Amino acid sequence: MKSVKVLLIGPQGSGKSTQSRLLAEYLNVPFIETGQIFRDLAKEESDLGKKIKEILDKGEMVPDDITADLVRERVARSDCQNGFVINGYPRNLNQTKLLKLEFGKVFSLEVGEEVVLSRLLKRAREDDTRELIKKRLFDYNLLTRPVLDYFRNLGILESINGERTVEEVQEDLRSSLNG
Repeated sequence: MKSVKVLLIGPQGSGKSTQSRLLAEYLNVPFIETGQIFRDLAKEESDLGKKIKEILDKGEMVPDDITADLVRERVARSDCQNGFVINGYPRNLNQTKLLKLEFGKVFSLEVGEEVVLSRLLKRAREDDTRELIKKRLFDYNLLTRPVLDYFRNLGILESINGERTVEEVQEDLRSSLNG
C-alpha cells in the first residue's frame, strides 16, 4: 500500500476528531493531533516540556514555529512511514507554510453554523456558550478558509458534507481514498 498522508479540517463540532480517528484506524496509520502532542510533552521534565506546560497552563497558543517543528518531528517517526491522519492542523496560512508537509489528500468537513451550534451546545461544556462558539466559527472562517483555498489550488482538497451520520461521512472519506 502506498503512503497516505491525510489532513482533516473543519470547524469545532464538525466531527473531525471522530472521523480522523476512524480513518487512521481503517488505514492502519497513526492519528496525529497537536493537542495530544502538547499534552504528552507537557508531562516531560525537558526544557521544551516545561515551556509547553507553561504555555498551556496560561491558556495560550503554542507558537506556530514550535508546533510546526513538533508535527514534522512526529511524522518523521518510523510508525508514519506508511502515512498518517492529522486532525485540524495547520489552521492558518502561516502554519501551512511553516509546516511544509506534502499531504496526499485534504478533507474539509463542511458543517453549517446551526449544526455546529446544536452539536456543541449539547456537550454542555463551560466554554461552549452560543457567543463563544460563534466567535470560534468567525475565527475559523477568517483564518482557516484561506488554508482550504491553498489546498484547493493544489488540487488535493475535497469537501465532505459533515452534517450526516458518522458512518456516512466515514464512508465518503474511505471511498475518496480508495477511488
